[in-house]
Amino acid sequence: MSRVLSGIVPSGDVTLGNYLGALRHWVRFQDDHDAFYCVVDLHALTQEIDPAELRRHTMDAALNLLAVGLDPQRCTLFVQSQVPEHPRLHWLLECTTAMGELQRMTQFKEKVDRQKTVRAGLFTYPVLQAADILLYDADAVPVGDDQRQHLELARELALRFNNLYGETFTVPEAAIAGAAARVMDLQHPERKMSKSVKSPQGTISLLDAPEDITRKVRRAVTDTDGEMRYDRQAKPGLANLLELLAGATGGTPQEAATRYTRYGDLKQDVAEALCEMLAPIRARRSELDEDPAYVNRVLAEGAAQAHAVAAVTYARAADAMGLLPPGPAPG
Repeated sequence: MSRVLSGIVPSGDVTLGNYLGALRHWVRFQDDHDAFYCVVDLHALTQEIDPAELRRHTMDAALNLLAVGLDPQRCTLFVQSQVPEHPRLHWLLECTTAMGELQRMTQFKEKVDRQKTVRAGLFTYPVLQAADILLYDADAVPVGDDQRQHLELARELALRFNNLYGETFTVPEAAIAGAAARVMDLQHPERKMSKSVKSPQGTISLLDAPEDITRKVRRAVTDTDGEMRYDRQAKPGLANLLELLAGATGGTPQEAATRYTRYGDLKQDVAEALCEMLAPIRARRSELDEDPAYVNRVLAEGAAQAHAVAAVTYARAADAMGLLPPGPAPG
């Protein structure tokens, strides 16, 4: 059985975009892959965040992952910082990464434009992301199209390391999602729906009430010509709605466009489809909120399982680079 790994940053409410673009596919991968999923809390440190808020976001992300259907009996679910090999391998890989490679990262350039102060971790975090992947000998990594560049870096670092120090890492492949792989903001359809960018009316959260979802979809930006067709470049707002409908009900955005003549009818069906799709998740999340001990136990067991795999990979990489193995315990 091939191994798959992915992670989510605990930087705010999980959005519809996170679900359609990634989490729904994580659930499916449990059935035919050895699946490892983590809440990558170390990545959240690249931004200024209150410690109490980070802890809350980390637990909230874990709860939501369980709510969407991740099953601890079928996958390994853990928090990144609870497995110490992640930052340790990060340093080894950072010492094989060129500055120019990181300077070319598109997401770094975009985030720098929005921030007054840029932390060094924001520059180097793609290497930590590579460590996350390579620690588990992942064969496949579910990524949206905006993450392909980071996966390519992980592949390049694995190939380089193997060439310099001998066969050490598995070179991962991308598992790209299908319809609705990149859900756009309802008010700003030129940019991705994001949990880290404030857009209250343009972002649908995983746990939004049905009336909130309906209101946001009805107010979604479209265009003024009234022509019903799928065209991402010319009609991004309409294209986003058609992609959402396809993502929630199946089919393609092009097929969905042939069934409507009015934007209002499309919005109504999109809202109903999204409410129906998210209702079981909201119900499961309510159940999990009542049993925090269960969630803590899942994360502790997941960290132990992840450590058992990661420690072997790290030791292999450290030995390949010439680092001494740990000495015997004192006494």
